[in-house]
Amino acid sequence: MVVRKLLRKRWVLGVVFGLSLIYFLASTLKQASRTVHDRSLLQARDPDHRIDWKVNFNLGNSSRQINRCRNSIQGKVLLTDELGFVCQREDLLVNGCCNVNNPSTSQYLCKSCLSNGCCGVYEYCVSCCLQPDKQQLLERFLNRAAEGFQNLFTAVKDHFELCLAKCRTSSQSVQHENTYRDPMAKYCYGENPPELLPI
Repeated sequence: MVVRKLLRKRWVLGVVFGLSLIYFLASTLKQASRTVHDRSLLQARDPDHRIDWKVNFNLGNSSRQINRCRNSIQGKVLLTDELGFVCQREDLLVNGCCNVNNPSTSQYLCKSCLSNGCCGVYEYCVSCCLQPDKQQLLERFLNRAAEGFQNLFTAVKDHFELCLAKCRTSSQSVQHENTYRDPMAKYCYGENPPELLPI
């Protein structure tokens, strides 16, 4: 009863309203400062971040067996190693490198790739992207990439990692977030997204 009478007084309602307003403003300012802090972290990139465009080891006849290769891993049938060789999964050596002595193994294979740098097969996209002459195109992309893309690609250390990341299906390859712009060439290393095909 006393509480009910007390709540009817205007000054009590004013105090409750004032405290609610202060709480709301404090929460809003705290959230705004968090957002500004998060944005500044995203924008703070290392200006000295450089991509290593050279493969670290040499392809010698006997040294090939003792070195390890990274490869594209996920392909059911095909794999691409960091030297740009594409091979069948069964032709992959224990060190992770493609067996270059197998006739079906090819380096810098651009099969299924269009002139705009979009390919129908992920492993061919990575292999084609690893060609040394693609360095300028990739550097241009990195220099002109939107902030979000640059933050994503600052984690990339070398040409192979860049090609793996660039060829993965991204928002550039889709329209309306659920349909490929070109379902036959959805893996792209080029600067521009695939051509929009009529529906």
